[in-house]
Amino acid sequence: MSDQQPAAALRPDVSAADVADYLARNPEFLAQHADLLHDLTPPASRHGRGVLDFQRFVVERLQGDLGRMKRAHEEIIAASRANVASQGRIHTTVLAMLGARTLEHLIEIVTVDLALHLEVDTVVLGFESLDRAPINAAARGLRLWPKGRIDGWIPPARDVLLLGPVVADAALFGAAAPLVKSQALMRLQLKREAPAGLLALGARDSARFGASQGTELLGFLARALELTFRGWLDR
Repeated sequence: MSDQQPAAALRPDVSAADVADYLARNPEFLAQHADLLHDLTPPASRHGRGVLDFQRFVVERLQGDLGRMKRAHEEIIAASRANVASQGRIHTTVLAMLGARTLEHLIEIVTVDLALHLEVDTVVLGFESLDRAPINAAARGLRLWPKGRIDGWIPPARDVLLLGPVVADAALFGAAAPLVKSQALMRLQLKREAPAGLLALGARDSARFGASQGTELLGFLARALELTFRGWLDR
């Protein structure tokens, strides 16, 4: 049976009159099945003396509206799925930090394992100075910067800053800087009197981080890291 045959030939028991009669008795049918508007052929415009039939225009507008609503719905679903995935990654990361056995182990988790948990390309953890720096801090991945350096990367009034696309600073990301096309910077404050710290995430995807994205989850991650660090430094 050819696909080009009219619908009536495929269902000889249903005529065009039957369809018209059903729609007349069920005027809400198309409202409840709006997706069918995409498949309907709008009627041709009729022109008479001083008369213009707008029904084709109306149907085409409805089809356009339906298409836009469908795309918006798909975008909302995609954003919701991405947000759930991000929450899962952050939760996994925080649990890993809480499982640290020593301060040095915590630094290793953040600077090595965090990139895997958060699916980014590089992670940097550093402070402008520390009263008590972990043993072999530099060798373990902890960066130590001069006073005032962090304010040059993230404004003093900001706790989280997302940037992309960006040309990464080698003073921040080191040898990985040429790879980084977008970045997330999170200010850390271990104690009120302590110098500022910074957690930086770098990604090769220029759209991974951007100013239009939410910062709540990354802010939560930064606060969790602060509390975990304080716990070890106070021991």
